[in-house]
Amino acid sequence: MTESVLDIILSRRTIRRFEQRPVDRSILQDVIEAGRLAPSAANLQPLEFVLVDSRAVARRIFPCLRWAAAIAPRGDPRPGQKPAAYVVTLVNLSVREKGFEYDVGAAMENMILAARGAGLGTCWLLSIEREKIAEILGVPSSRWIDCVLALGYPAESPVAEEMTDSFKYWQDEKGVLHVPKRPVRSVCHFNRFG
Repeated sequence: MTESVLDIILSRRTIRRFEQRPVDRSILQDVIEAGRLAPSAANLQPLEFVLVDSRAVARRIFPCLRWAAAIAPRGDPRPGQKPAAYVVTLVNLSVREKGFEYDVGAAMENMILAARGAGLGTCWLLSIEREKIAEILGVPSSRWIDCVLALGYPAESPVAEEMTDSFKYWQDEKGVLHVPKRPVRSVCHFNRFG
């Protein structure tokens, strides 16, 4: 039975521990396709993507990433739990120098949901060493490295729970990640605010 888009959204959690099996390149290309077809302001389409599925290149990218600040270093992938692949999202600065963040957000969410629909887990990383990644991947200075999407088959099952007093996520004694989310009644207003 196929999951609905809403089911995929409701079950999506950030994954930081992955099974050590490769992801078929055709699945990864479908994820990129989802990003490519995301809405783009004025349809300028400034985004490009570097797909990293080589183990050797992935090993070089991994130390350039910062994972879970609230629970670091416990939230970092441990040896034997690293992602199978990465999508490095680039902005072509000759197409758009500013205001590209909306394009990036739309593309990332499309890719995250496409990956989840294919059974993959993802982690959207913004705290990254851009200069080192550019050097590793040969990215020219005309491209801004905005973010990295880590992908692979999940080796953990984080849970969402209603936020009470804090937005900070945490790990329990079994290593399960708990992610507080604001309840819908606190974020949705009908017909007027309040």
